[in-house]
Amino acid sequence: MDFGRLLTAMATPFAADGSVDVAGLKRLVDHLIDTGTTALVVCGTTGESPTLTHDEKLLLFEKTLEFADGRVPVIAGTGGNNTAESIRLSKEAQSIGVQGLLLVAPYYNRPTQEGLYAHYAAVAEQVELPIIVYNIPPRSAVNIEVDTLLKLAQIPNIVAVKESSGDFSQVLRLCARKPDDLLVYSGDDKFTLPMMALGAYGVISVASHVVGTEMTSMMEAYLGGNVTEAKRWALRLLPIFEALFRTSNPAPLKAALQLLGLPAGGVRLPLVPAPEHVVLELRSELERLGKL
Repeated sequence: MDFGRLLTAMATPFAADGSVDVAGLKRLVDHLIDTGTTALVVCGTTGESPTLTHDEKLLLFEKTLEFADGRVPVIAGTGGNNTAESIRLSKEAQSIGVQGLLLVAPYYNRPTQEGLYAHYAAVAEQVELPIIVYNIPPRSAVNIEVDTLLKLAQIPNIVAVKESSGDFSQVLRLCARKPDDLLVYSGDDKFTLPMMALGAYGVISVASHVVGTEMTSMMEAYLGGNVTEAKRWALRLLPIFEALFRTSNPAPLKAALQLLGLPAGGVRLPLVPAPEHVVLELRSELERLGKL
């Protein structure tokens, strides 16, 4: 399965009463596909997975598949810190028909490297879908070390890594030693171009909700050998990349979507809406980029 280079970690639109906005989800899926998204990642951190119920996740997998209608693959976020529950959700997602899984490093219980390997191996053994390993130490409190990632890459259906450590030494070591068939995706929009220069394949993006076309242009310029043009795009987009993470994700993203008239709704507690100064910064950046 080729997930492409611009995967979007999709926000979950909520209705005024806090429920999942299914009609809004359809509009958002269409918008993302129309602006260059090559695969949709559902129920990740940007989708507020920690506050979604089990049934809501299944609904989101099912409806996103329906609305995508085969235009792009759908990847289900089924990771967690309870291996048995992650296996259960992964098997349910597979039965619904998703094309891949994103499994975040188990958080809070701080497993060892041996425990991390055993967790991923246990899930991979129970499903046939391609799996993206998600390494994000700032949220999970554990780093999946390069040796562990290389060992996981030997499992046939572990096909990619979303690398969000922010540690370029780790990225260099991973890209230098990984097999060709293990794809590395940047987990941070602003690191997309520098990570591609080191051997990453693409990005699992938040900013693609609002600048998907521009991010595609940046990556295509780099892949076409026009590094100067790619750099120009990276520097032009850096302020919006940073503004979208000025406070806890996805609060700034949802504010940006609201400014653009796209489905968003609020965020669920314990997250709170982006403060006014962040909204003003987002408005300014969207105006600068010709979006408003």
